[in-house]
Amino acid sequence: MRKRTLSAATSFAVLVSSAALVAGTAAPAAADSVVPLTVSTIGDMVVDGVHQRLYFSDTYNNRVVVTDFAGKVVTNIADLPYVRDLDLSADSGTLYAALENADKIVAIDTVRLAVTTEYPTGEGTKPSTVAAAADRIWFGYGENWDAELGSVDLTTATPSVSLALTTGADWSHPPTLRTDPAAPDTLVAADGTISSGPIVVYDTGSGTPVVRASTRRDGFVKDIEIAPDGKSVVAADRVTSLTRLSLTDLSEQEHFPVSWNAEQVAVAPDGTVAGGTWDRDDVGDLFVFAGGSATPPSVRDTQAWLAYGRMEWAPDSTRLFVPVQEPGQSAYTLRTYTSPKLHTVSVTVKAPATAPINKPLTVSGSIASTLPLPTGTPLTVTRFDAENPAGKALGTRTTSNGTFFSFPDTPAAAGKVSYRVAYRGDARHAYSTGTAVVQVAPFPTYLTLNQNRRTVDYRTAVTYTASLGWTYRNRVVEIWADPYGSEPKRLLKRGTVDSAGKLSVTMTMTRDTWVTADFAGDTRSGRAHVGSTVYTRAGLTTALSRHYKWSKIGTIWYQTYHQTTDPLVTAWNNPYPGRKTRYQVQVWYDGAWRTGGEEYVPLSSGGMAYIAFDGDGAAGVRARVRTSYVDGTSGDTVNTTVHGAWKYFTFTR
Repeated sequence: MRKRTLSAATSFAVLVSSAALVAGTAAPAAADSVVPLTVSTIGDMVVDGVHQRLYFSDTYNNRVVVTDFAGKVVTNIADLPYVRDLDLSADSGTLYAALENADKIVAIDTVRLAVTTEYPTGEGTKPSTVAAAADRIWFGYGENWDAELGSVDLTTATPSVSLALTTGADWSHPPTLRTDPAAPDTLVAADGTISSGPIVVYDTGSGTPVVRASTRRDGFVKDIEIAPDGKSVVAADRVTSLTRLSLTDLSEQEHFPVSWNAEQVAVAPDGTVAGGTWDRDDVGDLFVFAGGSATPPSVRDTQAWLAYGRMEWAPDSTRLFVPVQEPGQSAYTLRTYTSPKLHTVSVTVKAPATAPINKPLTVSGSIASTLPLPTGTPLTVTRFDAENPAGKALGTRTTSNGTFFSFPDTPAAAGKVSYRVAYRGDARHAYSTGTAVVQVAPFPTYLTLNQNRRTVDYRTAVTYTASLGWTYRNRVVEIWADPYGSEPKRLLKRGTVDSAGKLSVTMTMTRDTWVTADFAGDTRSGRAHVGSTVYTRAGLTTALSRHYKWSKIGTIWYQTYHQTTDPLVTAWNNPYPGRKTRYQVQVWYDGAWRTGGEEYVPLSSGGMAYIAFDGDGAAGVRARVRTSYVDGTSGDTVNTTVHGAWKYFTFTR
């Protein structure tokens, strides 16, 4: 029997579901799945409908991997040297496995998931293919033109092994073997390693295979499958591709057209034929003939390497399990096609990349399928935008010429707007959608902020006012301050503007500061960001001390020192790391103030500097001094340049 079990209850379910599918419009199909498998080599795969399991022979790792139908690992059955072919008993109670490097066939209990019986086939036999019948296990063994057919007789108390049972063929390698309860006393064997592709149908009613029919296919018969009618077999080869042959005389009954080089075949319990090919022309590699060869197949492209001869149907004929090897990956993945009999449909949607808000635009596109759709095919349209994140139905549109569609729309919300066009599917076509995205420009937003480029003194209170124009819904503005230097950016105020569209905040200035007003926008109004720089002079004080009196010369008051006293200048700037103050000294000479010296003096951490002048011998000298912060040369650029007032002083004896 070949990998298929179908109880009476399951058969009834298949009939009911098929009737429902024909009678009504199909709902959206469940999504196909792609699940990684912990299998690096696949010798064979078996589907167990009774236990809802899949069995994979992981040949190089000497084990059988057991998963559920979702591909989740149930267990690993280890110590199976070079396990190759698998087959399931009719009651799904036993899994048979051919162990090429152990010269035996083993029986695995599908409840305990453990080896229960071993059937040695003889030293050096190397069994690699297996097929289970009601009272026998058939197996192919040997290699390199020394291949043969053998059996294990299960009817006796002690099962016996018979070898060299081949008649009617000369096998180059152990043949692929197939049995099925629908065709009792029938064994089909095929050799897929030579171009002549021999296929032999044996009558096994006597316990010894007797040739019923044989033929040679021109082109490597890679896979065969007995159909559920018990009267035919479908063969996959690299020349004539998929062909249904009579089990009576192997005459051709039906040809299933695929792209090129058929490599595998799976026939569902309801008779649906699936074939896998080499996708040489990039037209797809998985063909499903739900309506027979007279109708176009549904085609899918796995874009991966198919595991040769290893795809199988679920017992209810609704799902197709296909293990594949993804490009660049060493392990296999399991692809489960949930509606393989439905023709795939692709919906292509086109729309402008950008568009203004509240202006009409046109959405267009096309729909294509391996089974063409008629003119007037209905499509449902949904728009997703900021005001309708869950989607807004725009009604139904229909195709012209069965392919094209076009409709106008006026987006009322800004930002990313998606148009989803959906084809619901029917009894022969799968559900499908396509999407196009338009970036809709919002209405521009008017936003201003006053005080830009104003220069103020240290610790001046400055009131900033943001003015917001029309917006759709949002009326909230944020005002941020970003002082020069190491001080972090901070939020000054966040609030709703007043009826005049204004929001104000007052800030005491200590540094040059970049102040911004930000509007986040809404579903129709655009974001807005404006800035205003206010320059703040450094804080500064200058004081002279140690004088003994004040003297007025002309209109100017001088602090007067004995020439034996050193005048002391005390300077302060608002502190900042590495900051210096600059002092300048000028002397009255020849009717004018002449610079006598200047220097930058480091400030303490508190912003203080102390400078003393030597008055020895300075009797009669008139001088003045001032300190300054100079943006860029006083050690930083945090404040704006400021010069202190001149301090006048003179000396006497």
